[in-house]
Amino acid sequence: MAEEPNSELQQPSASGYRQHFLRDVIFHGKFRALSSEESTSCHHGLFFLDGQRRVDYILTYPLRKSGGGRSSRQSDQSLTENLSSCNLSHSKQFKGGSTVADVEMGCLGETFNSHEDQKTFRREEFEKHLKDMGLELEKDEEAMIPGLGFVMIHAPWNVLCREAELMKLKMPTKKVYEVKESSSMMKKISSLVNKVLEPLHPNVEEHHFKNIKHLSHSFSREKQHLFDLSDKDNFFDSKTRSCIVFEILKRTKCKAKYSMVNSVGITSLLGSGVYTAAYPLHDGAIEESAEPNDRKLLYEEWANYSVFFKYQPIGLVRKYFGEKIGLYFAWLGLYTQMLIPASLVGVIVFLYGCATVDDNIPSMEICDPKNNITMCPLCDRVCSYWKLSTACGTARASHLFDNPATVFFSIFMALWAAMFMEHWKRRQMRLNYEWDLTGFEDEEEALKDHPRAEYEFRVMQKSLKKDKKSPLKMEKLTCSDRLPAYMTNIVMMLLMIGVTFAIVFGVILYRISTKAALYMSSSPTTRSHVQLTVKTTAAIINLVVILILDEVYGAVARWLTVLEAPKTEKNFEERLIFKTFILKFFNAFSPIIYIAFFRGRLVGRPGRYLYVFESYRMEECSDGSCLMELCIQLSITMLGKQLIQNNLFEIGIPKLKKLIRYIRSEQGAFQEEERQKKLRRYETDHFLEPFGGLTPEYMEMIIQFGFVTLFVASFPLAPLFALLNNIIEIRLDAKKFVTELRRPVAARAKDIGIWYDILRGVAKVAVIINAFVISFTSDFIPRMVYLYMYSPDGSLHGFVNHTLSYFNVSHFEHGKETMDPMPYGYAVEVCRYKDYREPPWSPTPYEISKEFWAVLAVRLAFVIVFQNVVMLMNDIVDWLIPDIPKDISQQIHNEKILLVELFMKQEQGMINIPERGTSSSIKETHRRSHNNNNSTPTPPFSKEQPNGTNNF
Repeated sequence: MAEEPNSELQQPSASGYRQHFLRDVIFHGKFRALSSEESTSCHHGLFFLDGQRRVDYILTYPLRKSGGGRSSRQSDQSLTENLSSCNLSHSKQFKGGSTVADVEMGCLGETFNSHEDQKTFRREEFEKHLKDMGLELEKDEEAMIPGLGFVMIHAPWNVLCREAELMKLKMPTKKVYEVKESSSMMKKISSLVNKVLEPLHPNVEEHHFKNIKHLSHSFSREKQHLFDLSDKDNFFDSKTRSCIVFEILKRTKCKAKYSMVNSVGITSLLGSGVYTAAYPLHDGAIEESAEPNDRKLLYEEWANYSVFFKYQPIGLVRKYFGEKIGLYFAWLGLYTQMLIPASLVGVIVFLYGCATVDDNIPSMEICDPKNNITMCPLCDRVCSYWKLSTACGTARASHLFDNPATVFFSIFMALWAAMFMEHWKRRQMRLNYEWDLTGFEDEEEALKDHPRAEYEFRVMQKSLKKDKKSPLKMEKLTCSDRLPAYMTNIVMMLLMIGVTFAIVFGVILYRISTKAALYMSSSPTTRSHVQLTVKTTAAIINLVVILILDEVYGAVARWLTVLEAPKTEKNFEERLIFKTFILKFFNAFSPIIYIAFFRGRLVGRPGRYLYVFESYRMEECSDGSCLMELCIQLSITMLGKQLIQNNLFEIGIPKLKKLIRYIRSEQGAFQEEERQKKLRRYETDHFLEPFGGLTPEYMEMIIQFGFVTLFVASFPLAPLFALLNNIIEIRLDAKKFVTELRRPVAARAKDIGIWYDILRGVAKVAVIINAFVISFTSDFIPRMVYLYMYSPDGSLHGFVNHTLSYFNVSHFEHGKETMDPMPYGYAVEVCRYKDYREPPWSPTPYEISKEFWAVLAVRLAFVIVFQNVVMLMNDIVDWLIPDIPKDISQQIHNEKILLVELFMKQEQGMINIPERGTSSSIKETHRRSHNNNNSTPTPPFSKEQPNGTNNF
């Protein structure tokens, strides 16, 4: 059949479609005329040209430039013929390994004229293997996107059944039962709660039939009579169908560069450019005029800011995107809910500080000008003496976050983290029951050793280098093979952490030098706001550096993991997550850790300060407490990351990439009327951003969890800001998944994996860090020591004077004294500084006093007691709350009993399960299964099977 040259600017004609269909589609039976509804669906790209077979997966590839009047498809046809002749003669020509055939270059003695021919050859071979696996293909090389061809894949019924059995997919049987409450009282309470919370539930079908559940069982072709097959078109939903096709694509082999070694899966073909993209289709459009579909329902009831107050339709999310993404949003929703009580308590603690700030004795003493306490200069030469009363504002603000209630709040947040972990384990178990994942471990163990394509390529390279005469002998990567990669990983990780510390040190130098420069200013206003200016600008610089390094560290972690070549996808993901978390954790928290535990403690004393590069004096806290600076740094970093990185980047970057992809597709060259024509679904989805995994989504929430728990003693409002961010984050992520991303391949999972272990680790570290923040960063311990050991009247009167030491200004080192010795009109003889040291008139001047050792002993004792008490309380919470809810445990037990009864009735030939449709087909299937027990079954993808068993 003659074909016209392919035109990139024309809409495909009916004859062009027909040629595609006749040449590229595997079909059985006769065609019938398309109805108007089927024709519309076909036009939208959701079905094949016959309007019956659903498009389950899409592969895209670059079209070859036509030359010399020879079309791309004609060239492909000749390559297909070459492939057939090559397959027939290959075994005859290869002998003893003396001649190595390069499959990419065709048969022995045959070469292609370009690299594109090599890709076309491999693509034709791969598609032939897909057809051999029973999949049906249809091509479209005349799409509205110039230079791009589409391969539409459909999995017929027999292939779906075969793969569902191999993958051990649990499918709902005809048996339906009601999930009953454990007691009548609980049923009444549950009914009352559901009635009160009814306005908060999304308007989806799953909510209305929550108490009705199908008994599920692993699909088996021999037991098809157990399942409701009255509607075969919808028995396997679109998510399951695309997942099945993807499994076939992953394991289908294609000849690689070396003739006797196969590359496995679509991943290697995508990496080598044979295909440019592979993705399942969204169910349909989301516009109001579009036909009802799950994607549109998700957009209206989930990916919409107007429904922010409603619960998420987690069941529908799982149905559309799969269990792994469903678990992420379920975890994010529970985390956001648990932030509500934490936010309320944090606000109460903050309000307590506001209410008691006027009664705080240390703040009153600092603000009282009658005390007339002269402090030592904060820097050499250019800084002058200053009055303690000038730090009144900072002291009052510090009390908002440094008060006795913060100790209680730290203990509360430690218990909150433990409660959150336990609550999530119970919620996860409930979802496992509702989603039929209770027996998923066996399948996961069976699939976890499936090697990655990159790993097989490395093994292939090793085998070929080791024994060129017998490349078929495949080995595995040993520790010695991985040693260079391991060493590179360790060195690069240490180097990146060192870069983070170097940047923190650079910001320290910036603060020191900027402070000295601003104090030299002639403007009184500038000199009076030096501290605020330096703190704020340094925090902003830290934020910008953190945002930049986050992207760099993410790329470095991925490169190191690829270099390491883990064997399985699970190992690859876990190692990538661990490396990324370590680097980003140090990046986000290094400046905060420095302010909390090191700043102001490596200073020295007047007359003997510590210097950096012999000229920069180490910085100290202006009012003697670094807690306020810690609060400023923590708030700017947390809010900046949430607003800029988590929200603006998530909105802007996908839209920018979509725009770039649209421009590169040369859509701008289309005429206006062509541009206005509606693209088919697979063309529209091509412009969407590919799904990059859940690692970035989890990572930003884990870092936020660190901000909420690690330094919560210094910033009680952190849970509130996290709550407000997450309310937006849920809808933002939902909108991104529904409208901005290509539909991900559904992945099954029964838990959140390594992220749970990271959460537990962060929660345990948070207990220790908060203990040190309370002990060493805040003034809680010094106040308690003074109150119970040194106070003459049992109050905090005199506490500020107790914490300040004396220094004789005549003891300044030469050249380090201030240039303004009389800022108040008189010569200052003695200045004060915050430390526990002996006065200059004592026998041991400037030596550490006994008060210092007393406070240090109490601080260390508090850390030990606080840590052990909170850990013990966490263990008690863990012990008291069972991991599996009692009702779920009972329901799982009931399901096992029902399943045993169902199989007993089957064995006895007394199955009597009501059907919604006719039962004749089920009885016939049952009869055939008994007749064929001792015979060899026909392969499910055999071409000799009747048409009715192959197609919908």
